Amino acid sequence: MPTPPKYVVLGLGNTLHSDDGVGPQAVERLRSDARVPEDVALIEGGTLGLELLTYIWDCSYLLVLDAVDVGQPPGTLVRMSSQELQTLPGRGSVHQLGVADLLVALRVLARQPPTVVLLGVQPATTKWGTELSPAVGAVMGSLIEASVAELMRVAAITSA
Repeated sequence: MPTPPKYVVLGLGNTLHSDDGVGPQAVERLRSDARVPEDVALIEGGTLGLELLTYIWDCSYLLVLDAVDVGQPPGTLVRMSSQELQTLPGRGSVHQLGVADLLVALRVLARQPPTVVLLGVQPATTKWGTELSPAVGAVMGSLIEASVAELMRVAAITSA
């Protein structure tokens, strides 16, 4: 009997660096969203780096929520998957460990590498502060909607 799929939403970022905290803040909002299926693990990953592998190494689908500098106007939402994620620079964020580094480790260590999608928000600032900038705060609702849509999409694919 095959192992049932395991879905993980991972919010990355430092909540003490303004917009870099968008990932963990989004996960917190998703916890109270009734549309998120019960079998989805919601993890506030903060800046734990490789320690996060213990939570995600056996998942079949990983949705990463994070601040990502893609050179766009602040508050721009981006979606990346597969090949696009391999182009992310390692250590390209204020995290202790970049998203790219975590994904490389996951590809090497996972029994079956998961489908990975990153929903990112272009930060306006990552200076000290616990509040999101107005530009990033304004798109938090859109990030939540995009996250729920991704989860519904993957659930529909795996139940077909």
